[in-house]
Amino acid sequence: MRRPHILARLLAAVLFVTPLAAKQPNVILILTDDQGYGDLSAHGNPALKTPNLDRLHDESIRFTDFHVSPMCTPTRAQLMTGRDTLASMAMNVSSGRTLLRRDIPTMAEIFLASGYRTAMFGKWHLGDNYPYRPQDRGFEETVWFPSSHIGSAPDHWNNDYFNDVYRHNGRPQRYEGYCTDVFFREAMRWIRARHAAGERFFVYLPLNAAHWPWFVSERYRDRYRNLPANLASYFGMIANIDENVGRLEEMLRETGLREDTILIFMTDNGGTVGVSFYNAGMRGRKITLWEGGHRVPFFLRWPGGGLEGGRDIDELTEVQDILPTLIELCGLETPPGVRFDGTSLAPLLRGEADHLPDRMLVVQFSRMNVGRPEWSDAAVLWKKWRLLRLTELYNIADDPAQQRNVITEHPEIAARMRAHYEEWWRQVEPRLDTFLPVHIGSDAENPVLVSPCEWADVFFDQGLQVRRGVRRNGVWHILIERNGRYRFTLRRWPKEVDVPMRAGVPAHDGEDGDYPPGVALPIAEAGLRVGGRVMRKPVGPEDREAVFTMNLRYGRTTMQTWFYDEDGREISGAYYVYVERLSGAR
Repeated sequence: MRRPHILARLLAAVLFVTPLAAKQPNVILILTDDQGYGDLSAHGNPALKTPNLDRLHDESIRFTDFHVSPMCTPTRAQLMTGRDTLASMAMNVSSGRTLLRRDIPTMAEIFLASGYRTAMFGKWHLGDNYPYRPQDRGFEETVWFPSSHIGSAPDHWNNDYFNDVYRHNGRPQRYEGYCTDVFFREAMRWIRARHAAGERFFVYLPLNAAHWPWFVSERYRDRYRNLPANLASYFGMIANIDENVGRLEEMLRETGLREDTILIFMTDNGGTVGVSFYNAGMRGRKITLWEGGHRVPFFLRWPGGGLEGGRDIDELTEVQDILPTLIELCGLETPPGVRFDGTSLAPLLRGEADHLPDRMLVVQFSRMNVGRPEWSDAAVLWKKWRLLRLTELYNIADDPAQQRNVITEHPEIAARMRAHYEEWWRQVEPRLDTFLPVHIGSDAENPVLVSPCEWADVFFDQGLQVRRGVRRNGVWHILIERNGRYRFTLRRWPKEVDVPMRAGVPAHDGEDGDYPPGVALPIAEAGLRVGGRVMRKPVGPEDREAVFTMNLRYGRTTMQTWFYDEDGREISGAYYVYVERLSGAR
């Protein structure tokens, strides 16, 4: 397995400086997608039934004032690094801002360096190409799909949650069954193998459910047939998650792993379609700065670790706290020179402390249609105070629904929180105009599919956008890893779809839901720019792709593509660009 340079340093730091703890727990971390705080029967939802998650809730230590980002990628970056979203640079779901800094060690790299076996099953969303993929960031076993959801632009064409093609350690592989069932099944199969070998393990289970599109087997949706269709499907997806949590519990008991395994359940942001039905009294939903956008469930259970379960902790906590907490609980070594924005919650979990040191938190991310984060587009959290956009102040202890702005009544509180934000912004702002590059020409991934998800500050990550022929274009930031001759293959449709560039494609009739037909575009010419070099060529009516070759030298640059009609008018950029290093420099 090829590992980035940072992992070698971590291995040296841990294995040759500090001895491993004699007894370390296994760790399983479940992260669901778009499931809000209110989307659990344990939290009072009057219709949804989640008996297995409710049982886990009852047996766990629950952090009831726990916060993430209001969107997918930012939360995942915080989780993996213990750093604030804007510091990690993975701050958006698309727009060239999903890539995670390589100089910050990930949770998986730290576990791996401490002798754990590591695996990930599900949604990564921190980079689809080398060196950002999960297998490049410390995970030895990976089953995953690219970008933000199954059915995204770079995902395998016509993936629809059932019998899909996922990436298994870098290679496409078809898996029979429903997505959530597959990810749990593969995780449990891997866990059994590690247990049989007597190996400690860290398993990351970031599910795609219950993210749109809301596809699920009828037997789950049928339980909620009295509700609106989308809500019934959404609740059905959560019911399926709950059923899989029950299967995992059975496996842990059967194998004897339950006592020595830390099991964490959390979600990545506020809810979506379920919010209008029940939101646990909170205002807001995914993408908003209200409490409902970023306050989520967090359950942690470790039966053999001396942690008393069945209790709530109401301290202000955040997703950045998880990595330093696991480092302390598992006896891992913090890599030299690494800092965290989060703090360890281990003293609270062990009952050694009642409170954390006084602190303020900032919730800020990159908006899909804006790109560069904007000054003041943030929530500052302090105790039970919430300062939104520096203009609205709420005390959620007295006003949990955030209905009354009390900024004029407490100017000293607002001023103190604003001062914290100004200092925080001063530290993160210098990086906000920098993009991490997509790498081409590496032996670790050659050829490379470069997708519009990485267009700088241009939102394009959905397969539906490809089908609709959305007329957008953008610039890729790239790193040419080696001198050589490169081939660039520009396509309107991915390689799995063998039709001319000018043609449309039929609708997809899935097991549960459908995808619409793909529209035809009048592509008559294609263009490519790499750095200062520009090339163009005609596209015939039967051409499937437009191919360019050029000699390139090592270094960072930018790349852009174009499709034109017969009158030379721009249609869009190429939705799929396959880049292959053919040979050394000539």
